[in-house]
Amino acid sequence: MEDKNIVWYRVLGNKADLPEGRVKTVTAAHKGICLTHFEGKFSALDNRCPHQGGPLGEGSIENGMLRCPWHGWDYHPCTGKSPGGFDDGIETFPVKEEDGAIYVGVEEETPHQTTISDVMVETMINWGVNKVFGMVGHSNLGFADAMKRQEQKGNLNFYGIRHEGAAAFAASAYGKLTGKPAACFTIAGPGATNLYTGMWDAKVDRAPFLALTGQVATQVVGTGNFQEVDLVQGFNSVAEFNQRVQSDSKHAELMSLAVKHALLKRDVSHLTFPDEVQEKPAKEGAPAQTPEGRITPLEIAPPKEMAVAAVELIKKSKRPVIIMGHGAKFNKKDIIAFAESLNAPVVTTFKGKGLIPDSHPLGGGVLGRSGTPIASWFMNESDLLIVFGASFSNHTGITPKKPTIQIDFDPLALSKFHKIDVAVWGEISRTLEILNSGLKGNINTEDQRAEVAARWKIWKAEKAKRLKETSEKGLSSIAVFDAMNRLAPKNAVMCVDVGNNAYSFGRYFEPEEHDFLMSGYLGSIGFALPAAIGSYAAVGESRPIIAVAGDGGLCQYLAEITTLVKYKMPVKLIILNNHELGKISKEQRAAQLDVWKTSLSNPDFAEFAISCGAWGKKVTKQETLDNDMQELFDQKGPAVLEIITDVNLI
Repeated sequence: MEDKNIVWYRVLGNKADLPEGRVKTVTAAHKGICLTHFEGKFSALDNRCPHQGGPLGEGSIENGMLRCPWHGWDYHPCTGKSPGGFDDGIETFPVKEEDGAIYVGVEEETPHQTTISDVMVETMINWGVNKVFGMVGHSNLGFADAMKRQEQKGNLNFYGIRHEGAAAFAASAYGKLTGKPAACFTIAGPGATNLYTGMWDAKVDRAPFLALTGQVATQVVGTGNFQEVDLVQGFNSVAEFNQRVQSDSKHAELMSLAVKHALLKRDVSHLTFPDEVQEKPAKEGAPAQTPEGRITPLEIAPPKEMAVAAVELIKKSKRPVIIMGHGAKFNKKDIIAFAESLNAPVVTTFKGKGLIPDSHPLGGGVLGRSGTPIASWFMNESDLLIVFGASFSNHTGITPKKPTIQIDFDPLALSKFHKIDVAVWGEISRTLEILNSGLKGNINTEDQRAEVAARWKIWKAEKAKRLKETSEKGLSSIAVFDAMNRLAPKNAVMCVDVGNNAYSFGRYFEPEEHDFLMSGYLGSIGFALPAAIGSYAAVGESRPIIAVAGDGGLCQYLAEITTLVKYKMPVKLIILNNHELGKISKEQRAAQLDVWKTSLSNPDFAEFAISCGAWGKKVTKQETLDNDMQELFDQKGPAVLEIITDVNLI
């Protein structure tokens, strides 16, 4: 190396920190260096062994030779030469000492050359995907480096998590809340396979989702290489768009198609990146793409004959009821206005909870197993059901015995389980415009507002009776949610887990301006805390975020409390701790079986939260619940309230 190309870096502040006969890994610029101290001399060698890439700075000097820690090959500690005249020696670098510090000289770094990963990350961001959850590792370093450059420019936020499954749930929750995809990012093999549950959660709940996985180098595929899994084959059943990126791929186009499929299909896309592809220079004349001219407006009108049939059926109705599912989330204001014009009560599925406030004069609460008797009463008393964006799951129990109009963007969702009187294929906003126009001046429905108020009065009286039920084992679920009704911020994003806590949540919590996120069709335990991370990425500190979990679900991703702390996410986590998988116990009893293997041994969740750096408190008495819960909501940062509950008081 010529002197003019050398830049000197201080790698050891005090030469006494590396004793005679020892070696150490240091960094000069981005170059890994094995620094040795042998026979009174400091020397610098390339840290990477030429055979398998072993880190020589983690080796040792034995019998006057530097030994690779991975496969035991020897090199001279000063010259880097191999014994026996072999030509696989190691590059060395100049060393100098100044004022007791050690400096290593390396060639001046060349300017960064745009890589394949740079083009694909920029394309991803151009399409609006700028939130990523995941874990950086050895088989995704090139793509991670490209994301780092974009985060430094302020174009992307990367959230490092403790388990890849949490990354997938966070991305799924982000898609459910915003209607746009976030990305999750992992290494090959086990990192990627850990995404599988969250990918299915997004798929069955129709949330746009982008998975980005590293992959082993192409040259070793098929040889049983370390962490080799055929990820394209493995994800074929869950990913609507599923491709391996190759050196000669159309890289920007692949990323564009991945995001486009996620958006338009409301489904899962997956790209996997072999190790050697990620840092290859990008092709000349192949810049990042944008969505300009690549995506169509989605306000698709329904077929004329079905719109006419829907209008005619509504004209004949006296007691229509509107049912909103999660698919109606982004049209809730227009649907509520439509309901007001029809004087029609509005009930929701559990996934659609909160799309209309319970305090609205036409709000009827949740229908089905997790719901209220108000909703089922109005469904049974109706003469027409108008269903927006619902999937007719068994959990919801929409009756097939009433005349029904179903409106959905997905033609396969229409009449999925039984014949529907009028199945309307179209986007909800455009369909509502047509219905409102056709019904103008032709609405003859009864005003059911007084009945809604009467049914709520009956239900609230019943809840007041249940609230009096107490136990020495712990608080009742209704007491917890009664306190939340009074104290929780009225515009919070609510992330709900699976289990008895979720059933009680659906039944007793009365939404105002809340959004609710849950693992709906998949029903996966452990969703709530990772979903809160995804929610924070979506709304930041513009809205409060509350996660409600049972002790069984929370423990699946308990370590993610440290993620809340690391990124200063002001999530409020409420834990209903009954030391049992209560829902499973209930199911065993219902099946006339013995309760078996459902008891749990738990940590002190409040103390655990404190040990992670969050605020934590435990509630054991109903008399202190209000004060303790208010204290939770008053915290500025991440906070955990553990409430000891009785499994029998749900």
